[in-house]
Amino acid sequence: MDDGEVLGLLHDTAAAVRRALEGVEDWGPSDTAGQYRSDLAADAAALEVLVPAGVSVLSEETGRHEGEGAAAGLLVVVDPLDGSTNAAHGIPWYATSLCALDREGPRVALVVDQARGTVYEATRGGGARRDGTAIRPSDCTALGDAVVGLAGLPAAALGWRQFRALGAAALDLCLVASGALDAYADCSRGAHGPWDYLAGMLICHEAGAITADAAGRDLVVTSHAERRAPLAAATPELLAELRDARAAAC
Repeated sequence: MDDGEVLGLLHDTAAAVRRALEGVEDWGPSDTAGQYRSDLAADAAALEVLVPAGVSVLSEETGRHEGEGAAAGLLVVVDPLDGSTNAAHGIPWYATSLCALDREGPRVALVVDQARGTVYEATRGGGARRDGTAIRPSDCTALGDAVVGLAGLPAAALGWRQFRALGAAALDLCLVASGALDAYADCSRGAHGPWDYLAGMLICHEAGAITADAAGRDLVVTSHAERRAPLAAATPELLAELRDARAAAC
């Protein structure tokens, strides 16, 4: 599969999730601990597209699904409904996040804002786009000038100009990539799996933003059990300052 075919598969998956969500009447908690009914409907819809395509899949909701044939060398990491708590409470900030990885790492990414329809996408070496238009981060270099997206609650303010706690990591990272936020900091402990941030990470990289794990670990992981604390910033200078501030306060 070339990049265009992979991106088409990811778009088909996000569209299937959107159709499934339109049929969900109760978006509240399911009988499965930690999952909403909307999560389960979204996951089932995503798998109905991805599994027949032969790719391997790592889903937040149902774990690993091994692919078959030539396409099995491609792993699609998917959060069918990132920000599901927002969605269940009627807060219009939630998305489907998909990242296809090959042996070299993240290759194609798609994040679809399912509340508003905004589409962010990137291909490795091919740049990043929002609704088809190229995006770039801001030029902010100082934390004191930055508007920072936040996950988790730090013990003290990190020294930002302002912060926003929006509740959907994939979309928050896309805001850094597009310059709406200057940076993003995960101050939680063990909250984010790779499905939360890999697509947003590739979109950030291709737009020109910088990402890192707060503890210096590799962000590219493909185990359902692994967790990371992603950071993102418009510039290296801002990322360094953000990392130091988070280390002191989180």
